Amino acid sequence: MANLVEIRNVEFSYGARTILSGLTMDFPRGKVIAVMGGSGSGKTTILRLIGGQIRPQSGGISVDEQQIPELDNKGLYAIRRKMGMLFQHGALFTDLSVFDNVAFPIREHTDLTEAMIRDLVMLKLQAVGLRNAANLMPSEISGGMARRVALARAVALDPQLMMYDEPFAGLDPISMGVTANLIRNLNDALGSTTILVSHDVHESFAIADYVYFLSQGKIVANGTPEQMLASEDPYVKQFVHAEADGPVPFHYPGKSLLEDLGLKGQTL
Repeated sequence: MANLVEIRNVEFSYGARTILSGLTMDFPRGKVIAVMGGSGSGKTTILRLIGGQIRPQSGGISVDEQQIPELDNKGLYAIRRKMGMLFQHGALFTDLSVFDNVAFPIREHTDLTEAMIRDLVMLKLQAVGLRNAANLMPSEISGGMARRVALARAVALDPQLMMYDEPFAGLDPISMGVTANLIRNLNDALGSTTILVSHDVHESFAIADYVYFLSQGKIVANGTPEQMLASEDPYVKQFVHAEADGPVPFHYPGKSLLEDLGLKGQTL
């Protein structure tokens, strides 16, 4: 099967508020796929659906040919063994050292000896340049370093699927470039599939093989980074070139300010 993850005609909503509508996406094995779009477009919801944290109202989501919405807790626990997740803010365990944070999933999912766990953890920390920070606590390292520790933890079990939720948020330019290169290099070294949710056009386009653009829960454009850069689609142009005017409004949809103030028909 060429695709590790397939999403087919997924509908998802929170109550009456539709988040995803008729969503269909493919994530091929061995590729880095960027999922981009404005805030509230449904990007993180896609990651949560793939991980089985939430279930769609309708449609299919398969990972390695297993239908995620149909799995029970035991099945989800097993399939998550094949997944790695880098949360938006790292989500390190604050009371555990850098070493123990990275060791946590290995201890949770395997029966390896402590000696083998130590070697694996040191290899993962070496890959992100933080082997000598193994004994430090999360409070003793910078935000950029914490993100790299979280990355080491996410790849601790050599997952088939890596998911990144805004991995570049809050990073300085150097850390951003280092993180982007790590994502690409780790994907290629592990032969895994990477789903990269991000607002950052430059870094994402530099490492992605394919890009999906979402708006209001629907795919409005997709293609290679080169195709997206050359696109004349109004939404893509506005997002890629950070233009203020375009199809994506600044204000959340609803009543106008004048209506809210009871001044409909008047001008400010």
